[in-house]
Amino acid sequence: MATTTATLTLSSADLSSQPLSITSTMALNKAGTVVGLDQSTGLSRKVYAAAQTDATLISASDYDDNIHAKVYIKNPGTSSTDFFSLTLGASNISIGRLYGGDFIFLPYEGEFDIDISSSTTSMELEFIVIYQAA
Repeated sequence: MATTTATLTLSSADLSSQPLSITSTMALNKAGTVVGLDQSTGLSRKVYAAAQTDATLISASDYDDNIHAKVYIKNPGTSSTDFFSLTLGASNISIGRLYGGDFIFLPYEGEFDIDISSSTTSMELEFIVIYQAA
């Protein structure tokens, strides 16, 4: 049985009048169980030589609808102006932008594609899908 844990820490000395320190940890388990998610795409990196518009990064057709999964996507670049836009499905529902160093970690049901658009050329992206077998 796989054991995978995600931890997110938010901290700031000057965001508000009081210091901020939040840490949250969760086990990545199969839906409704305490059994760990047991499948992974493996951590992958893609380099886009040309600018992209609504290119499929994660295809819903690779997964059963209503799977229990987690998706990690990161822009490992360092630019404060170059970004990837993330959208869901054919309607291109906007999730947000990942500037250099930004990442997202989100639940995924496998119902819609996750698409990316890049703001310029020669950009790199890393991602992994951790999921349960059907």
